[in-house]
Amino acid sequence: YRLAEEGPADIRIGNVASDLGIVTGSGEVTFSLESGSDYLKIDNMTGELSTTERRIDREKLPQCQMIFDENECFLDFEVSVIGPSQSWVDLFEGRVIILDINDNTPTFPSPVLTLTVEENRPVGTLYLLPTATDRDFGRNGIERYELLQETSVFELQVADTLDGEKQPQLIVKGALDREQRDSYELSLRVRDGGDPARSSQAILRVLITDVNDNSPRFEKSVYEADLAENSSPGTPILQLRATDLDVGVNGQIEYVFGAATESVRRLLRLDETSGWLSVLHRIDREEVNQLRFTVMARDRGQPPKTDKATVVLNIRDENDNVPTIDIRKIGRIPLRDGVASVAEDVLVDTPIALVQVSDRDQGENGVVTCTVVGDVPFQLKPASEGEGELQNKRKYFLHTSAPLDYEAVHDYNVVIVAVDSGSPSLSSNNSLLVRVGDTNDNPPVFSQAVLEVSFPENNLPGERVATVVATDADSGKNAEITYSLEASPLSSEAPGSIFSIDPDSGDVSVQAVLDREQRDTYEFQVTARDKGVPSLQGSTTVVVRVADRNDNEPRFMQDVFTFYVKENLQPNSPVGMVTVMDFDKGRNAELSLSIQPGDHNQAAGIFSIENDTGTIFSTVSFDREQQTSYTFKVKAVDGGEPPRSATATVSLFVMDENDNAPTVTFPSNSSYTVLPPSSNMRTVVATVVATDADTGLNADLNYSIVGGNPFKLFEIDPASGVVSLVGKLAPKHYGLHRLVVQVNDSGQPPQSTTALLHVFVNESLSNATVVESQVARSLHTPLAQDIAGDPSYELSKQRLSIVIGVVAGIMTVILLILVVVMARYCRSKGKHGYEAGKKDHEDFFTPQQHDKAKKPKKDKKGKKGKQPLYSSIVTVEASKPNGQRYDSVNEKLSDSPGMGRYRSVNGGPGSPDLARHYKSSSPLPTVQLHPQSPTAGKKHQAVQDLPPANTFVGAGDNIS
Repeated sequence: YRLAEEGPADIRIGNVASDLGIVTGSGEVTFSLESGSDYLKIDNMTGELSTTERRIDREKLPQCQMIFDENECFLDFEVSVIGPSQSWVDLFEGRVIILDINDNTPTFPSPVLTLTVEENRPVGTLYLLPTATDRDFGRNGIERYELLQETSVFELQVADTLDGEKQPQLIVKGALDREQRDSYELSLRVRDGGDPARSSQAILRVLITDVNDNSPRFEKSVYEADLAENSSPGTPILQLRATDLDVGVNGQIEYVFGAATESVRRLLRLDETSGWLSVLHRIDREEVNQLRFTVMARDRGQPPKTDKATVVLNIRDENDNVPTIDIRKIGRIPLRDGVASVAEDVLVDTPIALVQVSDRDQGENGVVTCTVVGDVPFQLKPASEGEGELQNKRKYFLHTSAPLDYEAVHDYNVVIVAVDSGSPSLSSNNSLLVRVGDTNDNPPVFSQAVLEVSFPENNLPGERVATVVATDADSGKNAEITYSLEASPLSSEAPGSIFSIDPDSGDVSVQAVLDREQRDTYEFQVTARDKGVPSLQGSTTVVVRVADRNDNEPRFMQDVFTFYVKENLQPNSPVGMVTVMDFDKGRNAELSLSIQPGDHNQAAGIFSIENDTGTIFSTVSFDREQQTSYTFKVKAVDGGEPPRSATATVSLFVMDENDNAPTVTFPSNSSYTVLPPSSNMRTVVATVVATDADTGLNADLNYSIVGGNPFKLFEIDPASGVVSLVGKLAPKHYGLHRLVVQVNDSGQPPQSTTALLHVFVNESLSNATVVESQVARSLHTPLAQDIAGDPSYELSKQRLSIVIGVVAGIMTVILLILVVVMARYCRSKGKHGYEAGKKDHEDFFTPQQHDKAKKPKKDKKGKKGKQPLYSSIVTVEASKPNGQRYDSVNEKLSDSPGMGRYRSVNGGPGSPDLARHYKSSSPLPTVQLHPQSPTAGKKHQAVQDLPPANTFVGAGDNIS
């Protein structure tokens, strides 16, 4: 059939029935359009073929691209002729040739065409002009070209080429003088032969150049080559060669595309210098099987000369397309969404579907064989035996090859495989689901083999638990179902005492109150029976899981939890763990723990609890000396609605750590004790009293003397701190003794405190100010330096020995002079003594070197001065001039008045004068000592091992 493009809908094309010689009208023979329905339709009864509402555009049909033969553009269609009750089916193929109409306007490649013409060209010289293109062809194609204005220099001529195309040529008909005029601008119009005709125009710009009298010439006018499809970009195809007899610029040739379509320029690359034609983009033969175009060789003369050659490029097929399988309906058997419904009582060898297999490749690559895979009761048979059938496009009927049985197989997945003959071969597959129709032979079926139901505990008797539903593929009485309860195969317990079922609706009800804590799962079987004869049945297992309600409160493992922790524990450390449980389940058993303050709000802000583990943490560091125990409550609240709660008591006892050093309460570092020289051994000098804030072994104290006891005169009881005299006192022991006492506790590691005990050995205490100044100096003397007794005692003995020796040496020479000298010496010493304010040359604590062999000097009567013994010990606190206690830091002792001779209360002239050994005219510097901040210099560091409680600030004073 023939049909013009762009026609309206419902245009009659022809009558298939009359053309095939088939008599219609009885209704026994019907027609069905199996393909081509996008643009065509057929009357099922009359066989009248007509167009659909979809417009046919010949230039846009994929199969008509690059087709220039009027009879080569067509639409294929298939018509099946169906006999009564589809007892026979014949398939016929048809073709509608699409006729071109003039619906495209010819156009030039550019709105401005440039032509270079050399001057002095003879009249009659021809110049080829760019051709226009028209998507139409034949009489609707390009018919003529024309210049729109008259000119005395140029004339247009149109020549017919061997290809049947119109070639516009510009002819020189007058003299050209570039010096007079170097360009011309003409209007060129192209018109097609349609009715009505279509036309367009372009500006033809003629540039006059110098003479170039030789044109390039190709080696041959037609170049033909084969190219394998899918060749990679850059693959060389062929080389076009042209020669030019000119030399220099006029002989230099460049190659450009001439009359070439857009697809040619997109797919191919032409090297304008070498003439090599290569692949620019991969070419698919199934889209373009041949490329035909012209190439122009143009020299560089002014004006340039050109030559044209035709290139025919045949695209060689490669096996790059897999076969395609299209499965369509045939006759009255429905096929939708890949599913064909076939009754199980259909006859053997009945066609149920049409299978079309095609391959876009050519030759052996497009020869396709087709088969059904698997053990299924279906086979393929050719739809036609015509010799004109294409090898790469074949059609088959899918027939039944054996009886169908719905009870054996409900559905068949028919897989069809197509394999081409390429090397290597390619294959594809498609499937059709054949659904077999049913008869009345199906039992009831439940959607689930096991139905699990959640049902809350503490229910009311008679509540519905679940509804079970079974389906039956049959119809009528055979599909009517009744339900009953039976014991589960895994349980011998009859469900009737607890559960019941409605035989018609399948509603399962509970007859008793369920308690999840007693039993959480019930299992029984529901049987569904149809009313067919014989009756068929199916069953399902019902599992009832009892859901929890919040009917149990949390329970602690103990009512009272007792924990022991050490003091000084790091903050945020665990101190204990409580255990709590809930017999409920899920959210009802999710517990939230919190700390409840105890008496006097003890635990507020001090303790926290971890919800997951029940671990209790402290937010502070414990100090047993501040608080020894804590009592609070822990509360557990579950997540039920309403929530339930419980509480437990926590008692926390703080265990002692040795974190306190002993504190000396007596004596103070600035006090002193007077000890008479006549004191007996084991006389108690003083008792050091200390306390410790810890308990147990950490507060078990022991005492020791660690310094200031070079003569081993004193010892201290380690347990009681009683200091006793254990050595005999001699004159050299007179004066101030500074004992360094250390108090240690028994903790691990032990802690200690150092204190000073000052003992002043003398008969009396007539001038307390001097002793107080000595104690003040002692506080500024390093502990490593001993302060014990009279530092000038040895020096006095040495001086006495020298005097006695001198006297003995000169007695025999001048006895009288000796008597006079001795008398004056004795008189002078007895009168003046050592005056207050007289400066000694030695430092206060610098020991004097005396002759230890020299005995003390006797009085004139040869009698020793008797020293009274004191049976009591006097402890004197350093005092201020006004009698107040001297205990304020940074205070200076007041300057004492001039001292006379220091005598004992009841002693005679032989009593030692200790005052003269400690007087000094140079004031001591003031030394500031602060807690935990020792002075820089070791020489004047007074107390270097004392704890802060016994660290003091002392000041030196002037003694005159």
